[in-house]
Amino acid sequence: MEQWVIDRMLKEKGFIDEPVNEEIKLVEEINRLKREKNAIILSHFYVHGELQDIADCVGDSLGLAQAAAKTNAEIIVFVGVHFMAETAKIINPSKKVILPDLKTGCSLAESAPADKFAEFKTKYPDHKVITYINATAALKTMSDIVCTSANAKIVVDSFPPDQKLIFAPDKNLGNYINSITGREMVLWDGACAVHEQYSVEKIIKLLYEHRDAEFIAHPECEKPVLLLAKHIGSTTSMLNYVHESSHKKFIVATESGIFHQMKKACPDKIFIPAPSSDSTCACNDCSYMKLNSLKKLYTCLKYEQPEIILPEEIIEKASIPIKRMLEFSE
Repeated sequence: MEQWVIDRMLKEKGFIDEPVNEEIKLVEEINRLKREKNAIILSHFYVHGELQDIADCVGDSLGLAQAAAKTNAEIIVFVGVHFMAETAKIINPSKKVILPDLKTGCSLAESAPADKFAEFKTKYPDHKVITYINATAALKTMSDIVCTSANAKIVVDSFPPDQKLIFAPDKNLGNYINSITGREMVLWDGACAVHEQYSVEKIIKLLYEHRDAEFIAHPECEKPVLLLAKHIGSTTSMLNYVHESSHKKFIVATESGIFHQMKKACPDKIFIPAPSSDSTCACNDCSYMKLNSLKKLYTCLKYEQPEIILPEEIIEKASIPIKRMLEFSE
């Protein structure tokens, strides 16, 4: 393990008060390259805190898609996962879109292979397809509209009540939207590995131990977990909720990266990660998101690689449902 990584870990634990020299140099070089290359850095809430701090925009999938649509930068650096960078490329086909690590996949996106979904879709010829943004570009080409967890209900409600719908790839988000809209959408059997790891029994025990805490959850969690939640919403919605709430303690069921912004916005409040069913793993962490690092960001920006390249046909077809989503969110 490199020394600057060890120092960062010590800093996060409170043993080092100031950033170490290596980290300072990386931040300075990243900012210099960003200015020279007219680049913008977009960061998801789930990456390491130091990456969120250096970004020009930090947000959830909807917010980052909107930022990508509005930017005048020549280069978009996406600090997140692969499908997010693909979305930015689809929105900006003439711009260079790069990301720090090509291995940053997504368990949810990978749960819906395009060829299998195409077969699935043929069984429901009279259904419109709503695709959650956490999906591959190929899946988006088979969609009528894309949504995020922040605007899924609005998108679903935009269809006439008698219009039959398919929702893919997240069955948990789809189930939640069905429950609050009264719809009976056909659901693809996909899920996020992080959000399916929570233990209902352990959450109940934790709530008993912290009776002054509120439990909030992301709608990608399974139904039994959501039934316990005081608030259910996207990462931005959860962040806004804890900021506006009079409560001082929260148990949070989503990826651990969000705690960085929650603690910055509410330094006087306490945030407890919801426990997973497997005590041997850090299941509140997305292993893909955590592949991103300052050093990879620096190298990516310096060499402008890895670059997201998509076939023109994919961009043309996928841009239609994505643009429809953005129009709904204006």
